[in-house]
Amino acid sequence: MSSEPGPQLLVSICTYNERENLPPLVESIHEHAPDAHILVVDDGSPDGTGELADQLAESDPRFRVLHRAGKQGLGTAILAAVNYAIEHHYDQWLNLDADFSHHPKYIPAIRAAMGHADVVIGSRYVPGGGTVDWGFKRRAMSWAINTYARTLLRLPVRDTSGSYRCYRLDRLRELDFSLFKARGYAVLEELLYRCRRIGCRFAEVPIVFEDRRYGQSKINYGEVFAALRVIASLSLESLTSKRVTKASVSEAEGVS
Repeated sequence: MSSEPGPQLLVSICTYNERENLPPLVESIHEHAPDAHILVVDDGSPDGTGELADQLAESDPRFRVLHRAGKQGLGTAILAAVNYAIEHHYDQWLNLDADFSHHPKYIPAIRAAMGHADVVIGSRYVPGGGTVDWGFKRRAMSWAINTYARTLLRLPVRDTSGSYRCYRLDRLRELDFSLFKARGYAVLEELLYRCRRIGCRFAEVPIVFEDRRYGQSKINYGEVFAALRVIASLSLESLTSKRVTKASVSEAEGVS
């Protein structure tokens, strides 16, 4: 058996008022991915999540913190995390929710699937996956959004809206993030859409999504309607544009 370490992994956690969840979540990530580095992207949490993250970083060389001014939302936090991962030359980037809805116990299976994929999704909607304590309304809304995005954007996956994912960063470096339209939750669908456009290989690993342990959910109907608009806009873009990467943009700019 090889003793060489695996690809260097950055696990990002986007936080806003997650002080109670953060310490046990970090402990669980270290348990299931002891070689991984952790990045907390905090939006100036009033409950002191950012300050607690700084304290954890002081005693843990695998821990990093990115502070942002005010509540800017999940979409821009995820983009900040991927840009950090790219700039600091990690090999893989995995994002999970801060509230234990995405349990770190699934990280080993997700990493194993990266051996034959560029993007691996911790999926609620493949055999073995599921949700806990969701009412009919929430299940119906999730089904509708996933079906809408999968159909309009021609995404070859069942779970398009979950943020528990791992990406191969050499593929994400091909993307031009200045072209991204989404600033809210739709960044999750847009990442899949743009990865599909450059030919990424996808895989899904079953997870069971559990409701948060502490605190309140941040999503609202305004975010949902904004996501639907972005997905529709991306669908129109796909009908009129060719495959776009950093390289193709550079080539176009170099033509006199």
